[in-house]
Amino acid sequence: MINYDEFLNPTLVDVQPSGIRKFFAIAEEMQNVISLGVGEPDFLTPWHIRQAGIDNLAKGATRYTANAGLAELREEISRYYARKFLVKYDPTDEILVTVGGSEGIDMAIRSIICPGDEVLVIEPSFVCYKPIIEVSGGKAIPLETYQKDDFTLDPEVLKAAITPKTKALVFPYPNNPTGSIMTREQLKEIADIVIDNNLFVISDEIYSELTYIPEGHTTIASIDGMQERTIVINGFSKSYSMTGWRLGYALGPAPVIKQMTKLHQFAIMSAPTTSQRAAVEALKNGDFDISKMVSDYDMRRRFTVDAFNKIGLSCFEPKGAFYVFPCIKSTGLSSEEFCERLIREKRVAVVPGSAFGDCGEGYIRASYCYSIDNIKEAISRIGEFVKELKDENRG
Repeated sequence: MINYDEFLNPTLVDVQPSGIRKFFAIAEEMQNVISLGVGEPDFLTPWHIRQAGIDNLAKGATRYTANAGLAELREEISRYYARKFLVKYDPTDEILVTVGGSEGIDMAIRSIICPGDEVLVIEPSFVCYKPIIEVSGGKAIPLETYQKDDFTLDPEVLKAAITPKTKALVFPYPNNPTGSIMTREQLKEIADIVIDNNLFVISDEIYSELTYIPEGHTTIASIDGMQERTIVINGFSKSYSMTGWRLGYALGPAPVIKQMTKLHQFAIMSAPTTSQRAAVEALKNGDFDISKMVSDYDMRRRFTVDAFNKIGLSCFEPKGAFYVFPCIKSTGLSSEEFCERLIREKRVAVVPGSAFGDCGEGYIRASYCYSIDNIKEAISRIGEFVKELKDENRG
């Protein structure tokens, strides 16, 4: 018998599987489950974007593109960030098209992190940052955020965490799972600390278009002195409902993008050609689609927050993304226990807050990127569950 432990990377073996996918897998095996667990838009990719992909296939344009992506797509990405977020990137050497935003995060971390480097990671946050940092030989240092601060990063917490080994900050706003955002004024305080301590920033902006305040999203790269020390990660999955197309991009200083492209070249070659052609159409003519989806999400957002508060689970009002992060501490259950019992007893799947970092304990993440009917039924069942828990505790 082969002892596979002798061959496997022990750091990777120690990485725990995604807490999000655990409950998705349970839901797949059960009947009559309403899942609010996975962050995938329920909208179809807009027809004109799908048509662009179909036309590409019909023409037989199925060969590799340049490693960095189609020149036309990189030019459109450059124009998009200039008009939306007032930051200009050179499409020739400051933009890399990736297989989803997730590949961009992976390439960014592996391009700048060396063994022993410390990387500050805001928590609660998406599940992939810490494992990639650790597999790259770095050490992920959590920066905890709290509901009392609207889950924004406290500058004093950032200052206190910086050591001589600190190299980078992972900055995920709008935030998954909390839906929190940071304003331009707040970003300036963070930028000052980053610059003073010569840190690099990996800014995950995949939810940039899903922001529910009049001024919209502000990228930290637009703050004076930050573009030269920031890698921006974005993509098409959330804003254009293109999850299965697997297309994202990274923006950053040319010397960093050069190394990321080298990694991408050896690991991936190039992103899917058909997806890239569809993405050109999305950037050129997709603003109206985004506005329609955001309007619908905003309605669901307000309904979901109100509904959770009404059933007795205190819910922070998110200003971005498509998640709510209600507090379940009043039930006396841990996040894991709450989610396990909820799916078994009421056939509703949500994700334990602890999956997004230790400070997520006592919360659950529920997505409102589902139909309003599904959301209503799911929260009704959760309300029944909470009431039964209260009766159980009284007994």
